[in-house]
This record gives sequence, structure tokens and C-alpha cells, in this order.
Amino acid sequence: MVLNNIDDLLEKYENGETTLKEEAQLKNYFKQETVAPHLEHYKAIFGYYTVNQQETFTKNVPLNPKNKYNIKWLSVAAVAVLMVGIYFNRPKEDVITAADRLAYSQVKSYLELVSKTFNKGTSQVNYLGVINKAGTQVDYLKEMENPIGRILKINEK
Repeated sequence: MVLNNIDDLLEKYENGETTLKEEAQLKNYFKQETVAPHLEHYKAIFGYYTVNQQETFTKNVPLNPKNKYNIKWLSVAAVAVLMVGIYFNRPKEDVITAADRLAYSQVKSYLELVSKTFNKGTSQVNYLGVINKAGTQVDYLKEMENPIGRILKINEK
């Protein structure tokens, strides 16, 4: 009867449905030296829990509350550095000189010249559109080579 109860408790334990009282029963059962042979591998698991429960941490953990204040002051200093950097790196007002205006007018005239040259080139290439239109008309002649295919296309419509 006890073995059936242990098997039921183990099944509940594996499904995560045991209470603390039932887990204590399992730990007490597996503390014994004689355990059913088919449950031997569970003895190592529950033995680990017992040994682990007795372990304690013996080292001193230093508590340094000063770190919190240092982090706060570090963040304040970082914000201050950012503000100073933004203030000194702001863009200066641009002053347009006579030399700048002269350079602008020269560039503008050069670009106008390039634009006129491109317009001449496009007027000379306009005949390509006519050739393209003629090519689509020639495609119609290909259909004349296959009159049966043409008849079948008409019947399908």
C-alpha cells in the first residue's frame, strides 16, 4: 500500500501537483536506505534536495551604498557634458560673401549649358520612338505566318 502511495505521489510530483506535505513524505521515503528497485534513480534527486537544503553561504557580502550616489552623480555629470557639447557645437550663422555669390552664378550658368546640351541630344534621339512603334507593327506580321493559330485565337475569344 505504501509503495502504491509513493508511486502516486511521484506521478503528482512530476506533474507539479504535489503539496508541501506530500513532498515532505517523498523526501522522508527516499531518506531511507531501502527503496524499491524501480525507484532508485529518484533517491539521488531527493537526496540532492536534502543536501542542498543544508548548505549555507558563509562569505561576507560587502554592502556599498556609496555606489548608488556615484551613479547618480555620474549621470548628472554626463548630462552636463552633453549640454556643454551641444552649446559649443551649435551651427554658426552662415555669412554669404561676394565670392560665394560669384561662384553660385558661375555654377548656375554651367548647369544651364549642360541642360541645353542634353535637350539637343534628346531631340536627336526622338526618332527611336518611331522605330519602337514600327517594331510593334512588325509583330503583327508574325501572326500572319501562322494563320491556323490566328483562327484558333479568334475562336477562343
